[in-house]
Amino acid sequence: MTAISSRKEGVSPSDTTPKSVKVWDPIVRIFHWTIVTACTLNLFILEEGKYWHRLTGYVVGAAIAVRLIWGFIGTKHARFTDFWPTPRRVRDQIASIIDRNENRYLGHNPLASMMMLLLVALLAATALTGWMTTWDAFWGEKWLERLHGTIANSIMVLVFIHAGAAVLESWRHRENLIWAMVTGRKNA
Repeated sequence: MTAISSRKEGVSPSDTTPKSVKVWDPIVRIFHWTIVTACTLNLFILEEGKYWHRLTGYVVGAAIAVRLIWGFIGTKHARFTDFWPTPRRVRDQIASIIDRNENRYLGHNPLASMMMLLLVALLAATALTGWMTTWDAFWGEKWLERLHGTIANSIMVLVFIHAGAAVLESWRHRENLIWAMVTGRKNA
């Protein structure tokens, strides 16, 4: 999690300043849009508990496994060490927002990091509880089905907050963060 200073990342003094820099690698972007698609399908389109709903849940589980591994061995901004939201980083970001002296981050900022990690944890819990409903030991257990649905609905609420924050941050920093997750590039 690197705040941007006056020195541009990846640019030597003899280079002309680029208009954009690579931030999000293909694995991060594919993970993000796989989750967006899967959540849209499972929350709004596919019938609960049926084949395609379950298959989509398994895709989410596999995507999470890949992303967790990539969080340790991936590119700079994909690694957890780059954006782990320590209490101090979160406090500093909140204070800088209040003071209107906020740093710009190439990767996830501390608050976005918290949201991302919370969403991944809830997605994993949803995939796990959905998978558990297929086990003989839990077949027809209403408490597990309710837990699965409650976690899924929590994800939906957080996704709306996440999307709203991306739009707000895009406006505040004059940078299209949604498009950056498509192209992998942000303003230099």
